[in-house]
Amino acid sequence: MSARRANRVLVTRLLLVTLGMFGFGFALVPLYDVFCEVTGLNGKTGGPATAQVSPVNRERLVTVEFVTSVHSAMPWEFEPEINRIQLHPGETKRVAFLARNLSGKEIIGQAIPSVSPGQGALYFSKIECFCFNHQPLTGGEQAKMPLVFYLDPSLPEEIQTLTLSYTLYNVTDKVQERGKGV
Repeated sequence: MSARRANRVLVTRLLLVTLGMFGFGFALVPLYDVFCEVTGLNGKTGGPATAQVSPVNRERLVTVEFVTSVHSAMPWEFEPEINRIQLHPGETKRVAFLARNLSGKEIIGQAIPSVSPGQGALYFSKIECFCFNHQPLTGGEQAKMPLVFYLDPSLPEEIQTLTLSYTLYNVTDKVQERGKGV
């Protein structure tokens, strides 16, 4: 085989490997989301749950802590009304989070939840959550955003405390681009 032909074969193979890696990079995010949903890793919780129907375990108390953060590019204040709550597995609780737009213009926020330890995410069920929808606030506006949840009574005994963390992101540009058909 001539050197020119060998170089052509090598370049073709390298291009195919590069294209394959590029495609894998695009597929990685959805694959990771599915993996986290199935295993409960990374504290990802599922979508809306239906109303709880399991019996309440009155013999056990679990502490749920609430932690919030705001992405650096978002001029909002965001905090839980209460920092922690104790509940019996199977018991439905309602809490609220407070948000305030510190800017002079409308901003649309989106909260992304995470549960720690990650295994606990499988047992944390949100019936109603502000994180299911975008949260638009005009400049200076504030809002009280509800969360209704319960812990599945089959939560492992070794889990005594769960931390529900929300990070709030500015999605204004993305929502507006989508509205323009982009």
